[in-house]
Amino acid sequence: MEGVTRALIVIDMQRGFDDLDFWGPTTNPDCEANVASLVAAWRAADEPIVVVRHDSRSEGSPLHPSNPGNALVESVADAPAAVLVTKHVNSAFYGDPDLHAWLQERGIGELVVCGIQTNMCVETTARMGGNLGYGVTVVLDATRTFDLSTEIAGLGAVTRTADELMATTALDLQAGGFARIATTADLTAV
Repeated sequence: MEGVTRALIVIDMQRGFDDLDFWGPTTNPDCEANVASLVAAWRAADEPIVVVRHDSRSEGSPLHPSNPGNALVESVADAPAAVLVTKHVNSAFYGDPDLHAWLQERGIGELVVCGIQTNMCVETTARMGGNLGYGVTVVLDATRTFDLSTEIAGLGAVTRTADELMATTALDLQAGGFARIATTADLTAV
């Protein structure tokens, strides 16, 4: 890994996100396979893989450490992670160990981000990475999310599909200068 300046950040690829009764409708069924392809490419290149796991503080969440859904999906659990960051909030930069310090100690300046949820933890981590001065790439087809609906003061009921949320996240990140959007094929093509 000598001279490595980029890392793959794999966010919250946990079994609990398969509980559609809890999360609702989702999109991009190829997410897990695409994440596995990225992990394999990073492994083959001997580049660092950072695995991030969300340890929900809510006992009712499938992602709570006492629930089986907290476990990582097999392709990520078997990945040769250079570090496992556990977090309780949306950003991997607010986890343990300190991701920013870990990256800085290794001279890593480029982040390739994938995982779940596109518009939550992936987007928050990408925005913070961009704000901290990292070059950030989000591999959109190696992410997924879920439909959202809520009441918002001044707007009333607002509903967005998972596909709409993914597109909006891509637009916000790239047009806002936080990250470049790529596909799995862009980063795994030989």
